[in-house]
Amino acid sequence: MPVRYPWALEYRGRATVVYGHTPVPEPEWVNNTINVDTGCVFGGKLTALRYPERELVSVPSNHTYYQPARPFLPEGTVSAPTSPRADDELDIEDVLGKRVVETRLQRSVTVREENARAALEVMSRFAADPRWLIYLPPTMAPTATSSSPGLLEHPAEAFAYYRHEGVPQVVCEEKHMGSRAVVIVCRDETVALRRFGIEGAGICYTRTGRPFFEDRGVEEAVLDRVRTALDATCLWDELGTDWLALDCELLPWSAKALELLKLQYAPVGASSKAGLAAAVRVLQSASDRGLETGTLLARHQDRFGMADLFVEAYGRYCWTVGGVHDLRLAPFQVLAGEGCAYTDRDHGWHMGVAERLGGADRQLLQSTRSLLVDTTDPGSQQAGVTWWEEVTATGGEGMVVKPFEGIARGRKGLVQPGVKVRGREYLRIIYGPEYTAPEQLEQLRERRLGHKRSLAVREFALGIEALERFVRKEPLYRVHECVFGVLALESEPVDPRL
Repeated sequence: MPVRYPWALEYRGRATVVYGHTPVPEPEWVNNTINVDTGCVFGGKLTALRYPERELVSVPSNHTYYQPARPFLPEGTVSAPTSPRADDELDIEDVLGKRVVETRLQRSVTVREENARAALEVMSRFAADPRWLIYLPPTMAPTATSSSPGLLEHPAEAFAYYRHEGVPQVVCEEKHMGSRAVVIVCRDETVALRRFGIEGAGICYTRTGRPFFEDRGVEEAVLDRVRTALDATCLWDELGTDWLALDCELLPWSAKALELLKLQYAPVGASSKAGLAAAVRVLQSASDRGLETGTLLARHQDRFGMADLFVEAYGRYCWTVGGVHDLRLAPFQVLAGEGCAYTDRDHGWHMGVAERLGGADRQLLQSTRSLLVDTTDPGSQQAGVTWWEEVTATGGEGMVVKPFEGIARGRKGLVQPGVKVRGREYLRIIYGPEYTAPEQLEQLRERRLGHKRSLAVREFALGIEALERFVRKEPLYRVHECVFGVLALESEPVDPRL
């Protein structure tokens, strides 16, 4: 029983390595390697690995065939040798080049070298302390293009997709027009130091891992309000945790996208309205003088009307933010707490928790409306369509349709974790003021969704894997590998409007 160098802790190869000759009390996966020598000869167990299922089978030894030079299972023995690197230490070599990340949900996810380089730029220059980054949300694909007159997206296609995949129940959740935010809140600073190895009592960060607020005081005020709501609902004790990670939407949109509004949307709206208004005046004047401008005038009046709708569309999601009292935070999923990732809970449970939090602080915490739909029942589907029409008619962005059970598998593996169905007027922000013109709408019906859907599933698998590794208390580099992978996949060349 020699003491060998713990090479497995530093292994970063793509190949799976199964080995022995250094007996361990229990087999354990370490960096895509596993030691299956459980010391049968010394009175331990005989262990086999089923591959590619990665299932372990062990039987106890009948007796001790050979007495080792020192006890094989001394009191206090641990299966993993001491790591030559600290648990919270990151190495750039862990993420450079092409990587293949093993996940529970999707087996392996490949991260290409060029994507890793792009992610490294963002992660090293702008991201929050990586010890906080235990999860990044996946991208979300839109529903299949609708053939309904005047519409690009409609709930019928979302329901049909899940029905085809054998998912009988879906939940429709109101899609808030804000900015995605991951909120990690600890009961106090000692929890953050013990569990995350960092000072502070929580963080709010964006879907690309950047701190959400430049003003630390605003962030602390938001975290204090969420912490108070958790106290009031007794969720700390109910879930047996002293920290929680929540997936949320933070409103208004302008709280994070103000520069985008100033530099992109507002100039388009202002110049369109000014230019088209002038053109309409000239054409109307010419018509008043007896010139034939009917078709051209009508066309420019239509264009002016669409420009007006464009300004109205983005304007309804913006308001002045002077402090935390002007913000709205809409939690819609509990990601993880001590010892548990809640991703296997059905969305009814998550919506229930979100509703309780909203009830504890109605000024900051906004509830997310939802509706359960049976994809095999036409009446239930029509109720879902009607609900979507009501949401979008009153200025809502639309809805997200998700499998009710949380993580669902279909005909060929994981199904989409959610598809978005956006309203006609909201899509004007995405595709431009005149996208509803018949000739433009026909062009947009040719959009390709396959790549976006593939990205969504791969990023979802990496995000869940990161959470599960963290709650298992794996070293930081193991969690970071998955988080970094999500960010890298986000640099894939795909139409961002999808």
